[in-house]
Amino acid sequence: MSRSLKSKVRLAAVALLATMLAGCSLLPKEESALTPPLVKPVQEKYNIVKVERGSVIKKISGIGYLESVAMSYAQFTAEGGRIQSVAVKSGDQVKKGDVLVQLIVDGLDLRLKEQQLALERANLAFKKSHMAGEAEERIAALQMEIEQIKYDRLKQQLDSKQLVAEIDGQVIFVDSLKEGDVVGPYQTLVTVADPSKLRVALRAENSSAFQEAEVGMKAVVSSRGHDTVAKVVQTPSSAPLTMNKNLQEEYSKTLFIELSELPEEAEIGSSVNVEIVTQQKDDTLIIPRSGLRSYLGRTFVRVLEDGNRIREIDVEQGLATPTSIEILNGLEEGQEVIRQ
Repeated sequence: MSRSLKSKVRLAAVALLATMLAGCSLLPKEESALTPPLVKPVQEKYNIVKVERGSVIKKISGIGYLESVAMSYAQFTAEGGRIQSVAVKSGDQVKKGDVLVQLIVDGLDLRLKEQQLALERANLAFKKSHMAGEAEERIAALQMEIEQIKYDRLKQQLDSKQLVAEIDGQVIFVDSLKEGDVVGPYQTLVTVADPSKLRVALRAENSSAFQEAEVGMKAVVSSRGHDTVAKVVQTPSSAPLTMNKNLQEEYSKTLFIELSELPEEAEIGSSVNVEIVTQQKDDTLIIPRSGLRSYLGRTFVRVLEDGNRIREIDVEQGLATPTSIEILNGLEEGQEVIRQ
């Protein structure tokens, strides 16, 4: 290669190298990574309540209704029959002996009249027998006795076709009956109640609602803004034995409360508010029911300490109400309990 050609090759190489170095200087400089801003963690908020001292009151409350202590249930006992007439309706006032229900007698009244005539004739024959001798008088006496027995039995049979009021009072129930309906024995057709002797009946769907009630417990009965002191006189557990299925059902779900005085304008069926305190603890530690937790037989609470630390503490539960729980051991007044 000639010297001039070598010189040209060197110059071309130098030019190429300069161009490459110049191209590298045109690339943008790599930027340094930015430091992320510091974010303060969000502090979780808890629904807390402080352990306090107070009273825990367990009570039975509800709406009761005034009913009569003395009630008469009109039933046919010997046998039933077909209805001829019903003489009363609910709300009627009746006197003892008033007719309530009449059955069809099927000619029994005429037979009784005929027997009455036979009895009168026997009486007349007996009076005349005094002059006929001892034997005739004895026969006439026996005949009169026979006619009297027949009359008494027919009279009893006729009376059994009629229901009458056994007490003075107010009709509070009449079965829906019409002429010709057939009724059986021991079917309650009319109920009469004495409105001057009232008590409160407090009923529940389940007898367990009254399991803590006891005879003699104080009750407060409120009506029209006036409170009356009363006491429990019958509970489901103290109810008397009865073969009447309706009464059995009623007694199993009812508290009966005796009033010291009747509320103003009290009448059968009036509603009143009833409150019975069954248990009460004063000056004791209490928390809301929502603060107590249970898991696998364990009873505990979660308390908040130092503003952000949660600790679980086993506790001993005392008296419980629908809203509050008494704490016997495990907590101190002022601690902060986390609600569920």
